[in-house]
Amino acid sequence: MLRISLTRFGIFFSLGVVLVCRLEATCASLGLGQLASISWGKRYTIAKQLATLEQEVEDYNAVWVASAKDNAESSSRRRLICLPLDERFDPAMGSFSHKHVQTGDKMSLPKVFLETIPANNVEVPYLYSVSRVDGVTSARVDVPEEFAAAALNEVVGGPLDFRAPPNYVFLPWWMMRALGLQPRDIVDVKLHTSVPPGSTVKFRPHSSSFVADIANPQAVMETELRHYSSLTKGSTIAFDYNGKRYWFDVVELQAAPRGERQKMIKCQDCDVATDFLPAKDTLKKKKTKQTEEEDE
Repeated sequence: MLRISLTRFGIFFSLGVVLVCRLEATCASLGLGQLASISWGKRYTIAKQLATLEQEVEDYNAVWVASAKDNAESSSRRRLICLPLDERFDPAMGSFSHKHVQTGDKMSLPKVFLETIPANNVEVPYLYSVSRVDGVTSARVDVPEEFAAAALNEVVGGPLDFRAPPNYVFLPWWMMRALGLQPRDIVDVKLHTSVPPGSTVKFRPHSSSFVADIANPQAVMETELRHYSSLTKGSTIAFDYNGKRYWFDVVELQAAPRGERQKMIKCQDCDVATDFLPAKDTLKKKKTKQTEEEDE
C-alpha cells in the first residue's frame, strides 16, 4: 500500500514538474514572464489551469477537424487562446513589418493557417478574422475610450508569421482592446476570403496635433496604411511618426468600386483614399465650451 501511494505521489509530482516546466518555457518564449517571484505551489496551480485550458481548446479543435468535409475546411478555422504580441515578435531589421508590431494588423498564428492557404487557393492578402465566442470568452474587459472606439465582437487582420504554438494566437494590443480581451481568453480564428477591396476610409484623429505636427498628414497616413492589410469599422488603430504615436478611430469604410459602406475592407493592393474628421480633442473642447455657455 505504501509503495503504491509513493508511486502515485511520484506520478503526480512528475506531472506537476512537467506542467510547471511547460509553463516556464511557454512564458519565457511567449512573453508571459515574471514567474520568478511566484511560489512553486502557485506555479503548479497556474500550470494546471493552463493545461486544462489547452486541453479544452485541443478537444474542441479535434471535433471540428473530424467533422469537416475536407482538409480545406478543417484547416480554415481554429479555437485558440489569445495572448498579446510584444516586441520579441518584431521581425528582423529590413523586414517589412519591422518596428510595426503594434502599429499594424498583423497577428502571429499557428502553422495550420499557413497550410490552409494552398488548400483553399487563397490569394493575397491573406486575411483572418478573430472573434469573441458567446458563452466561452470571458466577460469583456473595460477599455478606456481612447483605445477602443467601439466594443467589437470581430476584427480582421493579416499574418505576421505562422510560428505561434498550436492552440495559440498572438494579437496586437489594439485588437485585444477592440475585442475587450484579456490574456488567455479564448477566441475563434478563421480564414476570411470575402473582405471587399477598399476605396475610402474616414478616420477621426484623437489629437489635433496630428495635423499640426505633420506637414502632409494625408500622405503620411496613406503610407502608414501599408502596414494594415485590412481595416475594421469601430476599431482604434495607431501609427508612429518622428518618435510619437498617433491614434485614430476607424469611423467609416467604403468598398470599391461603388463606394458601399462596409464593416471591413482590404487595404493591401488597393487604392484607398483617406479622409479626416475633426479630432476628438477638438470636439471635446467645443462641447466643453458649449456647456459653459449654456450654464451662463
